[in-house]
Amino acid sequence: MPSRIRVFVDFDGTIALEDTTDVILERFAHPAWRTVEAEWLAGRIGSRECLSRQVDLVRASPGDLNSVAEDVPLDPHFVEFIALCRRHRAPLAVISDGFDRVIAKMLARAGITLPVLANRLDWLGDNRWRLAFPHGSDGCRAEAGHCKCLALTREPDTVRILIGDGRSDFCAAESADLILAKGALAEHCQVRDLPYLVFGNLAGASTLLAHWIGALDQGSEAPAAAEGSIRAPSA
Repeated sequence: MPSRIRVFVDFDGTIALEDTTDVILERFAHPAWRTVEAEWLAGRIGSRECLSRQVDLVRASPGDLNSVAEDVPLDPHFVEFIALCRRHRAPLAVISDGFDRVIAKMLARAGITLPVLANRLDWLGDNRWRLAFPHGSDGCRAEAGHCKCLALTREPDTVRILIGDGRSDFCAAESADLILAKGALAEHCQVRDLPYLVFGNLAGASTLLAHWIGALDQGSEAPAAAEGSIRAPSA
C-alpha cells in the first residue's frame, strides 16, 4: 500500500556538496554576477530575476557545464537515503532552484533516476544560455525562479517532508509537516518556530527520517510535529 508520506529534497548544498550554480558563475560568468548576487541577498530582487541576469553573464560551452557536473560530488549517503524512502513507499522528488541539465547529468552519473523539478537551462548556441522557469509562479512570496511551495501544496492530504539548506527552501517550509534542515534553512525554521530537525549530511537525515517514520508507524505522535522546533544532533 502506498505511503501518505511525500519527500522533497533540495539539490545544491543538500544532495550536491557544493552549490553548482555558484560553481558555474565563479568559473564562467562575468564578475558582475556578484553585484547581482548582492542585490538578491539585500532583498532588492527575487531569485528569479537574480538567476536570469546571472545566466545572461555566463559564457560557457555545454562541455564546460558538463565539467561542473563531473567535478562537484554528491553526498555519498544519498543512495541509502533513496533506499530508505523506497522501503517505506514514500515517493521522493528533487526540487531545486538550480539548473535542470546540470542536476540531470549529476544524477545520471551516479545511476540515479528520480523526478526533478528545476529551472530549465536552454543552450542558445556558441557559449550563450537562457534560463526558463517552468515551475515558477507570479504569486510566489519569495519571487523564486522555482516556487517550491507549489510542489508541496499539490500534495494535499499527505505528510510532506522537506529536506534542504538554503533560502530557496524558505517558502516551501511553510507548507511542510516536517523539515530536515541545515544552514540558512535551520536558522529560518528557528526564527519562524517551524517543526524541524537538524541534520549534517544525508546519513544523518536518513537516521532522523527513519526514527520519525517509525513513530508514525507505531501510531505515536511524530516528535517534531508535536514539539515544534527541535534541534537534533547532526550526523
